[in-house]
Formats: sequence, structure tokens, C-alpha cells
Amino acid sequence: MQPIMPKSWNMESKPHKFCPGCGHGLVLKALGEAIDELGIQDKVVFGCDIGCSLLAWDFFNCDSVQTHHGRTTPTIAGIVRAREDLIGIAYMGDGGGYAIGSQHLVNAAVRNEKMFVLLVNNTNYGMTGGQMAPTTLPGQKTETSPYGRDVELTGNPTLGPEMVAAIAGEGAYVARGSISNIRQLKGYIKKALQNQIDKNGFSFVEALAGCPTNWRTNAKDTWAFIEKDMAQYFKVGELKTPEKKEG
Repeated sequence: MQPIMPKSWNMESKPHKFCPGCGHGLVLKALGEAIDELGIQDKVVFGCDIGCSLLAWDFFNCDSVQTHHGRTTPTIAGIVRAREDLIGIAYMGDGGGYAIGSQHLVNAAVRNEKMFVLLVNNTNYGMTGGQMAPTTLPGQKTETSPYGRDVELTGNPTLGPEMVAAIAGEGAYVARGSISNIRQLKGYIKKALQNQIDKNGFSFVEALAGCPTNWRTNAKDTWAFIEKDMAQYFKVGELKTPEKKEG
């Protein structure tokens, strides 16, 4: 069954395939609305990573590609280099961006590739059962850290936007939003896309999201973890914005 949307909308979608309470659906809804409001559907190429992200491969009626785990960033970078008229979006989880794909994220940021990386941070490897990820919080219990993450052994959680903001060139846009404030998150996504329309440089947005299935939390505890625990460590806001061109 198709969702009921205003007639002015062009980005059709479908009911998502994620677990109940998963944050991916909200992030993708914000992305779809931003694409539609900017009127760029026909220019978008949507690339999704292996993991929970791959369930979005046919979510929108736009050109899409599914890549190997961690390789979405270079795939989209190559597409937009070959076709500069396109707007490339690389959609991935924290594992795909900060673990197996971390070198590609770093290199794309350093090169200031004209592409948009949208990364969902839910502090675990969701599809494979809830193992510890680069973003797992100190003391957080997962399938592979049953006594809680020990930073003395595994290091601290990855602060992706802070890293990208430090190494990306002028013209880059970097922000972190949360599904707990979907209007703000959509605003960040829209700015990241506008940065691609303007061909300024690299765009990167991290979205804090829930994973109640693997966290083993009810609705109340899920939102508390996102709004308090995650937001305390992963600060929400814009970290880098392109300078306005004089005109």
C-alpha cells in the first residue's frame, strides 16, 4: 500500500522493511522529503551499504546502487566524477562508515569530493545481531561486549563528524542530527544536499538513531538512550559550513 502524500510530492516510497522502532525509517523519510522539496529527484543517485542500510535499496523511485560493505563512498565518488551533473548520496551505518569503510570516508573528505554521505549511528552492528561497533558507548553492553565496552581495550567511540570537519576542505558541510528532532535533522540533510547542488564540496551528516531490537529497550528507554546517553557523547549541531560566496 502506498503512503498518502501531498500531490506536489514526486518522491514515492513504500513501507520500510526495518524492525519496529528502527531509526532508519525516520532518517530516510527526512531524506526523501528533502530531495522532493529541492526538486532534485531526477538528478539523484542513491547508493546504500551492506547492513541494515541495504534495506533502502528500492525505497525511493530514483536511480540507486547497492555496494559491497564499506565501499559506498568510493562508488558514489566515482559516479559523480564521471557525471558531474548528478547528485550522489552514499547511505550507510556506523560500521560501513567508521570501520570497514573508514579509509574511504577519510579520503573522500580530504579530497573534498562533491558528494553527500549520510551515516546512521545506532551504536551497534544492527543486522548481524547487535555487536559492538565503532560508536558503541563506554560501558554499553552488546553481543561482543557483554560486560560493557571497555575503552582501555577498545578505545573511545568514533566522533565521525568532528573528524570529517577537521580534515575536509573549504566548501564542506558537516553536521550531526538526531531522529529525536526530525525537523532539525531534515534541515541538516537539506543543507547538505544544497551544498551538492552548489558544487561547493563534501557533505556529511551523521544521524543518531535507535535500535530497540538489539538494545532490548522499550519505547521509553529507547528514546531516553537517544536523547540523553547518545546526545551527551555525540553532540548535535553543525560542525562545518561553507563560507558564503560574495556576490
